[in-house]
Amino acid sequence: MMMRFARACTLIWLALSCTLAAAHAITVTDAMGRQVTLEAPAKRIILTQARHMPVLALLHPDPVSLLAGWSDEFRTSFSNDYQTYLKRFPDIARIPIVGRHTADSFSVEQALSLQPDLIVLTASFAGVGKGQNPEDSLMMKQFAAAGIPVIIIDFFVQPLQNTVPSLRALGQAIGQEARTEDFITLYESHMAAVAERLADLPAGDKPPVFIHAHAGSTDCCNSAGTGTFNDMIAYAGGHNIGSDVLKTVTGRLNFEYINARNPVVYVATGTGSGKRASSGLVIGAGATVEQARASLQRIIDSNRLGALPAIRDGNAHGIWHAFNDSPLHVIFIEALAGWIHPDRLAGISAQNTLAEINKRFLTVPMQGTYMVNLNK
Repeated sequence: MMMRFARACTLIWLALSCTLAAAHAITVTDAMGRQVTLEAPAKRIILTQARHMPVLALLHPDPVSLLAGWSDEFRTSFSNDYQTYLKRFPDIARIPIVGRHTADSFSVEQALSLQPDLIVLTASFAGVGKGQNPEDSLMMKQFAAAGIPVIIIDFFVQPLQNTVPSLRALGQAIGQEARTEDFITLYESHMAAVAERLADLPAGDKPPVFIHAHAGSTDCCNSAGTGTFNDMIAYAGGHNIGSDVLKTVTGRLNFEYINARNPVVYVATGTGSGKRASSGLVIGAGATVEQARASLQRIIDSNRLGALPAIRDGNAHGIWHAFNDSPLHVIFIEALAGWIHPDRLAGISAQNTLAEINKRFLTVPMQGTYMVNLNK
């Protein structure tokens, strides 16, 4: 009798335990439409592309505490931003490195040795941009075999389609649903405001735009082709001159082609960090407006671009390149739309949007110059 009673109590306890575990389990739908279940909100994340550290900082009050490991690119390619985070969170220096900024440098073995409870994989790392089914990725198969949940996020391959589902999946996975939904509301409302201003834009009223990517830090002139920046230029009501000849995400435009296309808007991009930062656009964390403007003028002069209509007419600008692989591309789009269609975008300020995001969301605010006009 006592044995039956004990067995019954054990079964009840097991059932309650399973029920409680199931109650804490989280199922999220990632950017690829995959359903992923976590036993509880993630506490030990592997960030395969560390450039997305600021995305975690949008959604969590202590993003560094979540990281079990990451790539080294935030520390190297975004060194100015890394130093800002280091001052706020000294423990960031002790996060183990499991790769660089490319998928082939990433060590699955090292990542697994850190006992993560979530892998945050980008669409680029999963081969989505190359037409690969993410489930066919060797990296995905290795994590699946180890029983580690993987969510795929994307702010680069198809940013306009995948930003919201990426944010929602990440926010749910780290137990920050309310804060994430607040940011999504801001993002969607600002994107909608730009679209509304340009809704009746005639097809022929999309001026030629030249994006000078990583200006000054490479030979003239790298530019946007298909994909990321091209989609944002189109959303902002412009026509990307690079898209007519470049069939990859980025490529090189020669001097003669750029001049022949007579772009009416010129935008140089840079991060203000990296090995050739001194020759590039001085912009981003810690940069002053004067430094950014002087570097923009130097780039234009050294690349003999002063005769372009955009520069002659005072429609030349510099902007932080890393807006392109982040939900903060909303700031880039607002700025660009304002430069292309200033009358239609009157009252919409990309600078004010950045200030609002700094105040309401970013755990480590972006302090510096992130966009600049050549003319005061």
